[in-house]
Amino acid sequence: MIDDYPIVTDLVLIGGGHSHAIALKLFAMNPIAGLRITLISDALHTPYSGMLPGHIAGFYTYDESHIDLQRLSRFANVQLYHDRAIGLDLKNNKVICQKHPPIAFDYLSIDIGSTPVKNAVVGAAEYAIPVKPVPRFLKQWETIVGEIQASPHKTHTLAIVGGGAGGVELMLNVQAKLENIFRRSQYPLNNLKFLLFHRGRRLMTGHNTWVSKRLTQILKNRNVELHLSETVSEIQRDRIICESGLMREYDYIFWTTQASAPAWIQESGLVTDSRGFILVEDTLQSISHSHIFATGDIATMKNHPRPKAGVFAVRQGKPLSENLRNIILDRPLKSFIPQKQYLALIGTGDKSAIASRSFWGLQSPLLWHWKDWIDREFMNRFDRLPPMSSSQNREIQDKISIPSDLPTMYCGGCGSKVGETTLKRVLNRLEIPQNSDIIIGLNTPDDAAILRSPDHQYLVQTIDHFRSLVSDPFIFGQIATHHSLNDLFAMGATPKSALAMVNIPFGTAKKVEETLYQLLSGAIFVLNAAQVSLVGGHTIEDRELAFGLACNGCIHPEQILRKKGMKPGQSLILTKAIGTGTLFAADRCYQGKGRWIEKAIASMLLSNQIAAQILQNCEASACTDVTGFGLLGHLQEMLQGTEIAVELNIEAIPILEGAIATIQEGFFSSLHLQNVRASTTVENGEQVKLSPLYALLFDPQTSGGLLAAIPADRLESCLQQLQAAGYSESVCIGRVTEKEDNKKAIVLS
Repeated sequence: MIDDYPIVTDLVLIGGGHSHAIALKLFAMNPIAGLRITLISDALHTPYSGMLPGHIAGFYTYDESHIDLQRLSRFANVQLYHDRAIGLDLKNNKVICQKHPPIAFDYLSIDIGSTPVKNAVVGAAEYAIPVKPVPRFLKQWETIVGEIQASPHKTHTLAIVGGGAGGVELMLNVQAKLENIFRRSQYPLNNLKFLLFHRGRRLMTGHNTWVSKRLTQILKNRNVELHLSETVSEIQRDRIICESGLMREYDYIFWTTQASAPAWIQESGLVTDSRGFILVEDTLQSISHSHIFATGDIATMKNHPRPKAGVFAVRQGKPLSENLRNIILDRPLKSFIPQKQYLALIGTGDKSAIASRSFWGLQSPLLWHWKDWIDREFMNRFDRLPPMSSSQNREIQDKISIPSDLPTMYCGGCGSKVGETTLKRVLNRLEIPQNSDIIIGLNTPDDAAILRSPDHQYLVQTIDHFRSLVSDPFIFGQIATHHSLNDLFAMGATPKSALAMVNIPFGTAKKVEETLYQLLSGAIFVLNAAQVSLVGGHTIEDRELAFGLACNGCIHPEQILRKKGMKPGQSLILTKAIGTGTLFAADRCYQGKGRWIEKAIASMLLSNQIAAQILQNCEASACTDVTGFGLLGHLQEMLQGTEIAVELNIEAIPILEGAIATIQEGFFSSLHLQNVRASTTVENGEQVKLSPLYALLFDPQTSGGLLAAIPADRLESCLQQLQAAGYSESVCIGRVTEKEDNKKAIVLS
């Protein structure tokens, strides 16, 4: 959103395909005030089709051949929901997802690609590896490469079903990669066998005869066993059976046949073609629902049907962006007519390429270098993201008209509260279980909640509240809730209830309702798992999303875990990796890779509840959660005013992926410099102060792990229990000692 301009319209994009990536970049460079864009994608990195074969061959790294949707979304100020769409509720204009609550939209665009048809062949769905969706294929390909690298002395047979451009190019590049592995291992290449099955009489029937013959000859010269005019009828665990009776054994099989669409597209009520792809007008609008657009493989242009090729998705990106802008601003839409002929550049796995267009074809290494330049220039659009200051965002040309029922100024005179009607609608939509200890809560609203307190227990209270560090309110609600509950877990308390504090961005009542619904749905998801009741709260309309909870719990006096309670001879355990501060500082500057942020979020979404129980059972005598003051700052709190010291093994501390790279690049969270003051308690900090590991000791954490001291003889058992419970990063990071005279409390080893 643009400063305090209210949210008026929701544009939701399903899928991070080429068209959507281009559209997001264009919206970022020229945003519309009042428009909120949400991207729903089950992958955080979009493979670029032009470089994918080269990536398989080993010519391009993962980052070189993928668009980082996390970075792009941050740059475009877009809400990124990491989830898979599984349906549409067109009556209520909502997207149904696997993990999120239904997501409302005013306008929708779909760019989710396609998958090969497998159901028609017995056993294909069970044993064959489809090349789409690409992220899933690449994970399996990585596993295959690892298996073959580990056993080059064995014979490996790899089969591909489908002799179109995708299957042929895949075969050439897969073969190039695997043969390079064997050459480096000095094992004979005849330990590798390659099979290609195609039902047609010639390969690549969508291209001219010269191209087909040339690629057929290349495959034969490279000892690929070709089976043309063969229709595969059954796939078994280790063999392929054709209608002709031909049977061949295999170790791995890839499926690159005719494309198909997911069933939920047609089931949603959108009009599709005979194969289930969305039929669209020249404007890229659905022919049945004018507020819904579709591009790429998932769409079929009613008046201009074209092959399912990445080149068309790329060229639809700009007209899609323009027409989405036009329909949102109530302007006339423009027609897009794709060209009938296009130049295809097919890599042959040896840094040479074949050009194919109409009746013309040519092969040359120069074509590969030209293709390489074109592909790198395309990817540079998403790699070289210019800095965008808040002053630039204020210079907005296009603004959506503010509805008459919205105030022209938000004065805050009423506490900026969200309206009663909006709040009631959200609470009615949420499933909030109540327990018998709640006398008055959300089920019978009053001025305050009343709870029954267990006898002979102490009441424990804590509070946290902070701005959103992720663009997805559902995920942010979960992270903030975990963070807020952690203080109770660290003290050994059992949480009972929570009060919510919400800052919601300005918008129409409907937009505020949807944001609040997503946010509180995330919070309640975590609270329910912890058996904690939401009993009330307070809402404020503000410029940006913020959330927190006042949490209440109970504890038996003899079970209290304090920060100060460490004893000499104990072991120090940390249950989660550190690095969230620097990673999200980098993310705000578009330098945090999507997979790094994904793993950081996964860590923040891991509850400390079970870890706290395990630590208590293992006789922990001191515990705290690692949050804003950083690991060293919280360790300092545990040592302050005591006569004990800690030998900290800096090399043992678990670090989130990417955190060392971002800290070395100088990305520091705003609290980092204040946290460095804790270095005064370190005996030998000067010796390691230039190490990125040392800098990460001061990195502030969000929803971090627990830091606890336990008896040394319980260490092995404790770590085994933590690992088995899902705390894979849990590790011993040091030991507690007696403080020596004239020495500081923390010694790094």
